[in-house]
Amino acid sequence: MSEVASQFQFKSRSAMRWIVASIALAVLVLGAASYRAWLPQAQRLLGIAQQPPATGPAESHADHDHAGHDHADHNANSIELSPQARKNIGLGKPLTVKLEPFTKTISVPGMIVERPARSTVEVTAPMTGVITRIYSIEGEAVEPGARLFGLRLTHEELVQSQADLLKTAEELDVIQREIKRIEDLIKEQALPGKQLLERQYEKQKQEALMRAQRQALLLHGLTNEQIDAILKDRKLLQDLTVAVPATTDDGGMSPAGTVFQIQNIKAAQGQHLNAGDTLAVLADHAQLFIEGEAFERDMQELSRAVEQGLPVSATLDTDGGKPESIAGLRVLYLAAKVDPASRTLHFYVTLPNQKVRDARLADGHRFVAWRYRPGQRVQLEIPLETLPDRIVLPADAVAQDGPETYVFTPNGDHFDRRAVHVEYRDPRWVVIANDGSLFPGDLVAPTGAQQLQLALKNKSGGGIDAHAGHNH
Repeated sequence: MSEVASQFQFKSRSAMRWIVASIALAVLVLGAASYRAWLPQAQRLLGIAQQPPATGPAESHADHDHAGHDHADHNANSIELSPQARKNIGLGKPLTVKLEPFTKTISVPGMIVERPARSTVEVTAPMTGVITRIYSIEGEAVEPGARLFGLRLTHEELVQSQADLLKTAEELDVIQREIKRIEDLIKEQALPGKQLLERQYEKQKQEALMRAQRQALLLHGLTNEQIDAILKDRKLLQDLTVAVPATTDDGGMSPAGTVFQIQNIKAAQGQHLNAGDTLAVLADHAQLFIEGEAFERDMQELSRAVEQGLPVSATLDTDGGKPESIAGLRVLYLAAKVDPASRTLHFYVTLPNQKVRDARLADGHRFVAWRYRPGQRVQLEIPLETLPDRIVLPADAVAQDGPETYVFTPNGDHFDRRAVHVEYRDPRWVVIANDGSLFPGDLVAPTGAQQLQLALKNKSGGGIDAHAGHNH
């Protein structure tokens, strides 16, 4: 019985082996037939990367990777600009680095103002009358002695003074003729000399009266020439011409050759005016002041600059474009007290002006325009100390990016970024340390450094560069 069982178990194992071998053979046949479908999925599940076939000559992977990193580093510190981009940021001729002295300054605000009691002149009516004519127009440029207004005199006292002068002149003529007659009779011994003395005394009295009457007319506003014309023509002066005041040498007016500009005409044709009424306001802007406001912390430096006679400079604020700098100015005087409201000390700088237009029209009217005008705001630079042998660049030539500062040097069609150390900075200039980051003779982009830095950052943080890495 046991022998029969053993034979049965042996036959069962043999059959099982045959079945397993048959199944394994079938799986291998099916897998080989369908490997294109299941092999990629199995590789992804097992994390096996499929390598692309080589399409060219063998290349060292290490050498290729090293070349890619060098190219990327170059691109990270260099940028190429189109001609249009250069114009957009105002890139002009590169600056040549050189060593030069630099003067530290403090900046205080200021405003261009007129000179008190010097820049403006009020033309007033010399006597009571009616405006019959206005010769000039508002805004016109006029020279000393030019006609401004025609005035018909209506002042009763002036008319009476002229009549008295004419009466005295006529009496003097009569006395002179009488003296001549008496002198002829005395020569003929027909009259005694006593009568001649009496007439001469009377003549002296009338001459003294005439001098007093002339002075009265001068006080009324007439000139010696006008009084002489009254005596010559023996006619009362009915009309008067008001002219631009003549220049003098006593400092009360501007020097000879001054051109006044009519700022305001306050009289109208046909208007009745009293003596002293304002007819027009004239302005002489050939020289102006800059009124500066020094803060309390800056008063000591300002006083020292004034005592030493140091020149100051002014930067004129402009709407766009490059600010205009005016150098070589002098502080004229400091105010006597501090403004209690703003806690600032006012000081005044002399500003010579320049004509930018001087045109005479066909109708004879002349117009002048000045470069600097009252009301314009400026920044005054007060000198402090001078540093020798420094690399000085315009503020626009240096870019700030966190703790780093950069300049850009031209390299063919590209601009290479170079890190530098800033020793001093103000709104206009930057002093670069002479530590080997820049050398005398190097070229630097004069403007647009901040735009170049921004463009470089955008480039490095943007899409894939077609020339970076392996994409050659």
